[in-house]
This record gives sequence, C-alpha cells and structure tokens, in this order.
Amino acid sequence: MPRPSVLFVCVHNAGRSQMAAAFLAHVAGDRVVVRSAGSAPADAVNPTVVEAMAEVGVDISAEAPKVLTVDAVRASDVVITMGCGDACPVFPGKRYLDWAVGDPAGESIEAVRPIRDEISERVRSLVDDIV
Repeated sequence: MPRPSVLFVCVHNAGRSQMAAAFLAHVAGDRVVVRSAGSAPADAVNPTVVEAMAEVGVDISAEAPKVLTVDAVRASDVVITMGCGDACPVFPGKRYLDWAVGDPAGESIEAVRPIRDEISERVRSLVDDIV
C-alpha cells in the first residue's frame, strides 16, 4: 500500500508549515511522505520557531523555506494550508484542509509555544486519520 503524502503550506514556510511538517515526520516516521512549502518563502526558518521546537525535542535548525510548486501539490494526497489564502493550486482528488492557527512571525517564545502545541495536537489527529 502506498504511503500517504502530506503537504503543509503557509505564506513564508518559516513557521507553521515547518512545525507541522517536522511534527508529522517525527510522529509518523516513514509511514508518511512529508512536504512543506510557502507561497512567498522567507530567507530562513523563524529562529523562535526553531527554539520552540527544540524545547520538545524536534530539531528543525537545518530546514530552509521552500517555494510552493504545482508539482508539490500534485504529488500530495493531503494539502494543509495555514494562512496562505488562495495561493495554493487546487487539483481534483486531493484532500484539502485549512488549519486556522496563529502566526508565530514576530512573536516571543511564550507566544509561539501555544501555536506549536496546537499544531502538534492537529498533526497527531491527522496521523490517526491517514495512517
């Protein structure tokens, strides 16, 4: 049976989508193909997000924002958007979810932690649903 593939998309691919992808890879391991991208990628992952993830034992310090491509959407079974509006192409047969979670951009570590924890909970529910 083929592994399901999930694409997480946010505007800058520097916070929410990076956290979600890292949590999914951490929780599901090789049972799921994980991708993340941004409609307007930043130059680097938000350092406060890197710090918040390190607090829970997930290292994303080597990650880099990636641009959203049609091929990435086409190759994914589930596309999860987080604040990117209409920037994500829509293809028939794909499952689309929009997660309304806070944006960690410019926030303190204290403000990022609850965002991180909400994304973690959503990812764990997603794993239960798709694996």
